[in-house]
Amino acid sequence: MNARVLAWANLSLLVLFPIAWTAPLLRAGLLPIFGLAEISVLSGVASLWDSAPALAALVAVLAILAPYAKTLTLAAVQFGLLATKPVWLIWLGRLAMADVFLIALYVVIVKGVGLARVEVAWGLGLFTACVLASLLFSYLAERPGGLTPAAVSGKRQDPPAPHGP
Repeated sequence: MNARVLAWANLSLLVLFPIAWTAPLLRAGLLPIFGLAEISVLSGVASLWDSAPALAALVAVLAILAPYAKTLTLAAVQFGLLATKPVWLIWLGRLAMADVFLIALYVVIVKGVGLARVEVAWGLGLFTACVLASLLFSYLAERPGGLTPAAVSGKRQDPPAPHGP
C-alpha cells in the first residue's frame, strides 16, 4: 500500500471511531416479550459509571482513549511530527482489541443464561472493523517506506551521499 494512502486511511479512523462509539453494538432485553434496548460504547460507559466507576474508566480507556491515541500517534509519525514510532504505540493496539473480546464474551454469557435476549447490532461490526483496520495500518506502516514523512508528502527522498576518504 502506498504510504500516502496508508496515512490518509489511518486518518479516516479519526472520523470512524466516534461513529462506532455511538452506534448500537448490541440490542438487549429481558425475556423475549419485552422490547430491546440498544447499547453503544458510550451508553455502556455511562451506564457503568453509576455502578462501577473504576470499570467504566477502564472500558473508556480500552475502547475510546487507546484506539484514538494510537491513531493520532501513528498519524503524527506518518506526517513527520514525531521522529520515531514510540514503543508504547504497540501496547495501545493490543489494549484496543481487548474490549472487542470482552463484548463477545458478554454476548456468549448472556445467551447461555437464557433469560435475556441479546442481538448483535451493526455498530459491533463497525467498531470491530475500525480496531482491525487500525491493527492493519500499524502493521503496514512497519514495512519499509510505510512511516517515512517523505513518502507521505510525495517528496522524493534522496539517499545520503557517501562520505569520502
